Amino acid sequence: MKPRILLIDDDASLRRVTEYNLSSAGFTVMGAASGREGLALFHKHSPDLVITDVQLGDLSGLQVLAAVKKESPLTPVLVITAFGSIELAVRAMQEGAFTFLAKPFDREALRLSCRKALELRDLHEQKQQLCGEVNRLTGTAGMETANPAMAELLDTARRAANSEATVLIAGESGTGKEVLARLIHQHSPRVQGPMVAVNCAAIPENLLESELFGHVKGAFTGAVSNRKGRFQSAAGGTLFLDEIGELRLDLQAKLLRAIQERVVAPVGAEQPEAVDVRLIAASNRDLYAAIGQGTFREDLYYRLGVILLHLPPLRERREDIPQLVDHFLLKVGAPIGVRFSAGALARLKAHAWPGNIRELQNIVERAVILRKGLLIEADELQLAAAAQSATANGIPEIPDEGLSLEAVEQGLIRKAMTKANGNRSEAARLLKIPRHVLIYRLEKFKDLI
Repeated sequence: MKPRILLIDDDASLRRVTEYNLSSAGFTVMGAASGREGLALFHKHSPDLVITDVQLGDLSGLQVLAAVKKESPLTPVLVITAFGSIELAVRAMQEGAFTFLAKPFDREALRLSCRKALELRDLHEQKQQLCGEVNRLTGTAGMETANPAMAELLDTARRAANSEATVLIAGESGTGKEVLARLIHQHSPRVQGPMVAVNCAAIPENLLESELFGHVKGAFTGAVSNRKGRFQSAAGGTLFLDEIGELRLDLQAKLLRAIQERVVAPVGAEQPEAVDVRLIAASNRDLYAAIGQGTFREDLYYRLGVILLHLPPLRERREDIPQLVDHFLLKVGAPIGVRFSAGALARLKAHAWPGNIRELQNIVERAVILRKGLLIEADELQLAAAAQSATANGIPEIPDEGLSLEAVEQGLIRKAMTKANGNRSEAARLLKIPRHVLIYRLEKFKDLI
């Protein structure tokens, strides 16, 4: 595809000559006779390069330069004028122009400047793609922060990474607990080893022991060969156990032994196996409260939480939203120059964020797909205002005629069980209640759910 150049010059004859010159050199050229016409074409067609005269009928070339750079910072701009001066050239370069050419300019000099500007643009694009690929592979991007509490947490995490201590990460769903775990792994001496992640709530209870610790041939029906568990797969690296609060008490005891003695007992094996892993666990539940309820072992809690990190929800670190938006624009592969307007960012900062960072990524990806131009405006964001106000404090609106508390509870349990595909542990996680409490309620409403 030929590079597209937008040429803005109110001198019609010179514009036609320059268009011919650039077209014969292999470029696709769009011409505009004024600054406003040029900016309209720029917004509509997103050209690869802009050439603008300084003296235009309505806007100055420097105003056009500022508008282009505001909408698409990586688009190169060449400034040309018949009134060349050192002061004007310096100002244009300071405001982001790629270069400055005085009229009359040599035909080959213009072509060479265009090629160099486009090569620089390609390099910037390749750099973004490479950064995006590195971020995708390491999974640690999006952890930059302007929030003091978050900055202190990240500093603690990086210092803890150099040790072999177990780490317990607490925080609401969608706050980035696995991303933080990967950051710890990437800064640890085990970075050359594997990073193995397990969601304890997503694995059926009858398979979880084998999944974690492995099994030997014949240990149970279907065990046709020996199989390594996640502990063995993470040897020399880091094992991340998400939703650790969903483990049964008997598995909690086996996990405690694995941490303390660095051995695991595969299902059906007569002898334990030595393992060499660094353990990081996470939960969106209050594990200390679970100790009081008898659903989580106190000794395991303290063994896991040698280093305890609490990730704040997005609503408590709203100043990080612009950086996170830029990160997600890169992650979803947004075209060069696509960005959110100041109004759009202000609307995002005012949102309640019940889904935290995961919700923000969803909104950014949707906005990029449905955008009207390079600049995404506030009215293009699909935020459900009604849902936002209803869930802002975690309490649904009560209609004037009232509602049945039991009916609401039944409906929530039914939706959670459907979303979890019948997995009780996952449904309890979604409802943020202990598993035994959910089982009690299922028994209570068994004729109604």
